[in-house]
Amino acid sequence: MAKFINPFTDVGFKKIFGQEVSKDLLIDFLNDLLVEEKSITDITFLDKEVLPEYMGDRGVIYDIYCTTENGEQFIVEMQNRQQVNFRERALYYLSHAVSRQGEKGADWRFNLKAVYGVFFMNFRLEDMPHKLRTDIVLSDRDTHEQFSDKLRFIFIELPSFRKEEEECVTDFERWIYVLKNMETLNRMPFKARKSVFEKLEKIVDIASLSKEERMKYDESIKVYRDSLVTMEFAEQKGRAEGLAEGMAKGKAEERRIIAGQLKRMGMSFDAIREVTGLSDSEIDKL
Repeated sequence: MAKFINPFTDVGFKKIFGQEVSKDLLIDFLNDLLVEEKSITDITFLDKEVLPEYMGDRGVIYDIYCTTENGEQFIVEMQNRQQVNFRERALYYLSHAVSRQGEKGADWRFNLKAVYGVFFMNFRLEDMPHKLRTDIVLSDRDTHEQFSDKLRFIFIELPSFRKEEEECVTDFERWIYVLKNMETLNRMPFKARKSVFEKLEKIVDIASLSKEERMKYDESIKVYRDSLVTMEFAEQKGRAEGLAEGMAKGKAEERRIIAGQLKRMGMSFDAIREVTGLSDSEIDKL
């Protein structure tokens, strides 16, 4: 049984980063994310549901929405699967946060505060180089000089992080290592080096959850695992359909090879029979 909560669940992620009582964890993470750029000392959580600007418009709901003592805004999200128009969605969210700053009255003169989007992705973003961190800023196309610092996207592609505990060099990497491996850890690493991980250990210890928190977390885990199973089924179905298309032209030996591969993947005899056309006895011999 896991000792620590799964941060990829909705309840787990908000338990770590979305509570007033533990907001110093989010402050520490953001400072490590923007090391030598920002020094955040306090944040205020904003209403995660922003009301629509016009009648009939849909509201916007963020995972975590906060502002710093300087008025800069941060939207922090955890996404477990690719979504249609994911980048456009991120652009809409941040643009919405920027535009709402103009609702302060007639004396407002476009003195914008910066808006940051931090998107944890438990998947690989298509059509982009696969790396842990991708920073998107507004800059001149030719000179690459920054045009404005008021809008910034930071995409964190978790599958691209493969370092082991002893290989982590920066505090940002230590955060990513802990978040990515939390559910399988038996102890919280880096406590001797960084005291915030000692507090994190207490926050994420499943044994410390109240009965109500545990019920919510268990339901969140179920939703998360159901989502993983659904994605895996869709991927296997896609592979199987692709193989089935090739079977029309395939030879008997090719069908047996593919059937053996599907059998080792754990697919049922019914599914393998449908894809390859082999009988149960032929599949059983593989």
